[in-house]
Amino acid sequence: MYSVTKRIDFCYGHRLLEYEGVCQHPHGHNAVAEIEVRTESLDPRGMVCDFGDIKRIIKGWIDRELDHKMILRRDDPLLEPLRRLGEPVFVVDHNPTVEHIAKVIFDQVRERGFPVIRVTVWETPTSFATYAASI
Repeated sequence: MYSVTKRIDFCYGHRLLEYEGVCQHPHGHNAVAEIEVRTESLDPRGMVCDFGDIKRIIKGWIDRELDHKMILRRDDPLLEPLRRLGEPVFVVDHNPTVEHIAKVIFDQVRERGFPVIRVTVWETPTSFATYAASI
């Protein structure tokens, strides 16, 4: 089994609803996503996939959709005021925890045809969450 992992840096803001603690308030993170793709055989170039393809396609999506955006749950009372102000937001159906953000990225990687097995998002240099394919 062969695998490669691409790291992608991005920044985002969020807040957690139904949470008691400092993360209930809007705040931001300098995040790192690690995308691992795996295959049993290499392509004709001798690669699992080209790192440049992951960068172009997946980093492109992250840059457009998540980077420097507030990630908010669909029912967050801040959503409409921020939209009225023209602030960039990315809307999710669940609390925008780092666990959920890892799954959102995983789903996007899979939808774009990469044989993804794991996405890890580092929310801080010491804290991360992983979403992995069921085996």
